[in-house]
Amino acid sequence: MLSRIAESLFWIGRYLERADGTARILDVQLQLLLEDPWVDEDTACRALLGVMGSEVPPDTRLDREGVLSLLAVNRQNPASIAYSLNAARENARRAREIVSSELWECLNTTTTRMPRKVASERVHDFFHWVRERTALAVGTNETVMSRDDAYHFFSLGLALERADMTARLLATRALTEVSGPSWTTILRSCGAYEPYLRTYRGVSSMRNAAEFLLVDRIFPRSVLFSMNRAIDSLNALEPRTERIGAVDQALRVLGQAVSSLEYRPISEILVDLPHAMEGVQRATSAASEAVKQRYFPTQVMPTWAGERV
Repeated sequence: MLSRIAESLFWIGRYLERADGTARILDVQLQLLLEDPWVDEDTACRALLGVMGSEVPPDTRLDREGVLSLLAVNRQNPASIAYSLNAARENARRAREIVSSELWECLNTTTTRMPRKVASERVHDFFHWVRERTALAVGTNETVMSRDDAYHFFSLGLALERADMTARLLATRALTEVSGPSWTTILRSCGAYEPYLRTYRGVSSMRNAAEFLLVDRIFPRSVLFSMNRAIDSLNALEPRTERIGAVDQALRVLGQAVSSLEYRPISEILVDLPHAMEGVQRATSAASEAVKQRYFPTQVMPTWAGERV
């Protein structure tokens, strides 16, 4: 497969999941800001932008509307929903010979209907719409795409981004000591509340909720499940035949992160949750860079120096 096609499919998966994860995080955080009059809005907004990896304006006072504009509908901000959906569509255009007509039409319709402004009373509806559209795009791909290398590149990008976004969502739990989202709210935002209740038979606790979202082996949005899915995709792309340990850098990084989560007591992770989640984000970023270097390195353009290339 051409590296251009592989890279586009990888980033379609990442951008779709990024739009979905950003919508989930903003839905939770902005609703909390609206409901709690005692929280310092500027501090909470700056912390949220920091967790989302977005540049924080140094002198401008931030509020709910400003964050919504920056992370939801701003087409120039790489961390925004609008940017992610448009980037997914552009990558689909680059890989048009591989991308199905159904997915192409879905992405076209989504970017065309993307609003430039969201009224304050329609914020929740907007995030719900984003989640529906990304679910439709991912589901369309799952039902019509052959399980070949193209599918595994798409799945790899989606899995890495999902691990990263779940880690960011968990990190928002520590944004503010008193008014941060409850574990029930975080579970609901991941669509994990009902599976969690079935798994723990209705026994609710902070430890159980964190354990479910971090290391549950069969819930598809847990960090551990997403990382293992990324490892499965890497193994499918290049089955291992060597007798020694992992030689692929992306596999090595993800394997270390999985081991760190799997064999560390959940009580220790909860004590220092923000730093633990930063570790997950660093691992997914390093794995993404390793995949880029391995499968689609940037072509170095020749530069002229005198008469020599």
